[in-house]
Amino acid sequence: MAFRCRNTWGAVFWRITKNHNCRAYSSDIAVAQQKQRVPEGPDLQYFLNQSLFPPKDSVSAAGSTKLNRKCAKAPKVLFEIHGCQMNHSDGEVAWSVLQSAGYERVVRLREADVILILTCAIREGAEQKIWERLEDLSEIKKRRSRGSPLQIGLLGCMAERLKENILEKQKLVDLIVGPDAYRDLPKLLDTAASGQTAVNVILSKEETYADILPVQLTDSPVTAFVSIQRGCDNFCSFCIVPFVRGRERSRPVKTVKTEIRELVSKGVKEVTLLGQNVNSYRDISEENLFSEKLTSYPSGFSSLYKPRIGGRRFAELLDDISGSFPELRIRFQAAHPKDFPDELLMLMRERPNICKQLHLPAQSGSTEVLNRMRRGYSREAYLGLVERIRHLLPDVSLTSDMIAGFCEESEEDHNDTLDLIRTARYNFVYAFPYSAREKTTAHRRYADNVPPETKNRRFQEIVKVFREEALKVNSSKIGSVQLVLVEGESKRSPDFLQGRSDCGVKVIFPKEKVNVKSADAMPFVDIQLGDYVAVEIQSANSQTLHGLALHRSSLSEFYSELSTRNDIVAGVL
Repeated sequence: MAFRCRNTWGAVFWRITKNHNCRAYSSDIAVAQQKQRVPEGPDLQYFLNQSLFPPKDSVSAAGSTKLNRKCAKAPKVLFEIHGCQMNHSDGEVAWSVLQSAGYERVVRLREADVILILTCAIREGAEQKIWERLEDLSEIKKRRSRGSPLQIGLLGCMAERLKENILEKQKLVDLIVGPDAYRDLPKLLDTAASGQTAVNVILSKEETYADILPVQLTDSPVTAFVSIQRGCDNFCSFCIVPFVRGRERSRPVKTVKTEIRELVSKGVKEVTLLGQNVNSYRDISEENLFSEKLTSYPSGFSSLYKPRIGGRRFAELLDDISGSFPELRIRFQAAHPKDFPDELLMLMRERPNICKQLHLPAQSGSTEVLNRMRRGYSREAYLGLVERIRHLLPDVSLTSDMIAGFCEESEEDHNDTLDLIRTARYNFVYAFPYSAREKTTAHRRYADNVPPETKNRRFQEIVKVFREEALKVNSSKIGSVQLVLVEGESKRSPDFLQGRSDCGVKVIFPKEKVNVKSADAMPFVDIQLGDYVAVEIQSANSQTLHGLALHRSSLSEFYSELSTRNDIVAGVL
């Protein structure tokens, strides 16, 4: 069932089409049949009104339904986004659908007619924050006058995981929408406006929203997220993602390029390609892309799912995009260590606009724990990959994920993790105490037997060690010149600007006039949002680099100069 409609008279049932769109039994024959099934109470035509079932011809090109509720002005929607970058990307898809249906967006709660909360279900703590927020919003909703009702919608992973629990808590939300049902948002909101609870949490094997051009939720952005893939097939024992986002599927290359071209035309200078396992991307949208070549993994790495055949791989997508947009910086995340073939690393080395930053989630430094996690590699294989990456990309910046206190983790296992962090020399580690998730293999098979206080102590030790190592990595950049994309003023002082270097580290420098180019003595110009600036690094801490701006630049100019300098140094040596 696509979604349920609750009221005092009974229920209206929906027919599911092949692409999961919902269509009412609106023909005379269907109405007659439904009357036979529901002999008491109002007939079916009572429910088939324009506010509940918009006409078929009101579907927009984006796949949404045109606004049809009876109101003097367009409803105003506010987005609250929690969790990962994928949720930010989903919010832009949802906003695109609603904008096409005639909605307006606001940023102040008091102006909103609809509040849509994009949620995360990865950890218990993230879910608890959402429950608390829903309680607060519920109180605000009660205080609203009848003439200004407030609708609350729960979207994303938590909606998918806890739909029954959410429905049991009456009046907290008006609609519940899973990650693959954003096309139905206008219809669901119309249903909720009639006083019913609307739910659509069906997971799709095909939905990628490839035909929907996301609409940015930030004003005049210079960076943007582009989702190229949805779902995950890895089924790591601790992870809920395959259960709340479905199986892995990739967007066609041509739709990814169309979105990026639109972003570049609006002034975006950097995009981050997103997916649950982005480097296993495979475009199989065209028959001529198929071949007999199987997916292969480096020695020491394996996967639970069957090798895939044919399609355009991630390295091919990256090659196409980086070649088509040479002045656009490109990053990508998240990734699985098994999917880093040499062809991808070689491409990163050759293309200056592909950032030398890799997210390489280890999760643990213990082989025994990695086996229980079903990660498909050992400690030794992972460190061998790190060594290979650093050999091909000497200036690479590595980040990782670590889980503290996974099931049956011993103190020795924990010490192995600390040692791996020291060996790998990460710029940043996203660390969290283990939180058991229902449906996962770990929840079913293993005892969550590490005490909370031990988990928290190990988590703090992971943070301490990675910060120590990150300080060493960042300190090695002192004296170097980094190309920084200016993202705005520093949060601490309007006299300073901030941006990120190629390696993804925040760089802060004084707001001063600079040369237009490195060879110019004049003119001096103000640095603008979205400029590339060459910055000489003068100091560092574990999270930030500090320096002085030298001159404005571009990707091609900066890396041409860098290549020339390297050639001169090599000749001298």
